[in-house]
Amino acid sequence: MNDALTRDDFLGGQVQLLQPKTGYRAGVDPVLLAASVPAVPGQSILDLGCGVGAAALCLGARVSGLSLTGVELQQDYARLAERNGGGALEVVVADLNDLPLDLRDRQFDHVIANPPYFDRTAGRAADDAGRETALGENTPLLIWVKVAAKRVKPKGFVHFIHRAERLPEILAALPQHMGSIEVLPISPRIGRRAELVIIRARKNGRAAFKLHAPLILHEGPRHLQDADSYVPLVKSVLREGAALRF
Repeated sequence: MNDALTRDDFLGGQVQLLQPKTGYRAGVDPVLLAASVPAVPGQSILDLGCGVGAAALCLGARVSGLSLTGVELQQDYARLAERNGGGALEVVVADLNDLPLDLRDRQFDHVIANPPYFDRTAGRAADDAGRETALGENTPLLIWVKVAAKRVKPKGFVHFIHRAERLPEILAALPQHMGSIEVLPISPRIGRRAELVIIRARKNGRAAFKLHAPLILHEGPRHLQDADSYVPLVKSVLREGAALRF
């Protein structure tokens, strides 16, 4: 294995990912996103901005028989995603603004995305180019939402995980035909404000908007020691590949 890479366990070792030692490294967020997708065997998944394949491959480990496709702008990360998938993940190297024609001709049961979190008009860029591309918003969030909505099948779902403060932008960007919207706030601890949200919307869905009770990640009101303090539900998601139902 290249000295510039690490091999990291996800879902208690069910998924092993090669990742760069420096640059963007997948963490908890794509795992939570994957766990929230109510996919069933035989369905198709499109992961926009798939990175090294964390979200798509964690979803594929939990639900067998899925057709997994990822789109990734950075070639180095796309190559790692292909290696990590071992043939189970089709990876397309492309810009969301210019998807290849064959991909634009396809629609998927579920489209998932963990878009870059930070608007760089109001923040400092990361030193590493790969990390900056993954975290700094170059393609507007509006485009991520519009592309996801176009690529999902009728009655299919789009799923995003993002910073809580960007929720109004995502909701405003969803086209009118995306309904049955659900939001799961994610808070680090009891009594702390939500820092992340998972958003789910259904193409042609008609159900009322749902704002769920927050998912609390860690036990106790504050950090006391360097140890695994995840609540049992979150621990089962991260370590055992359990579903995150809401």
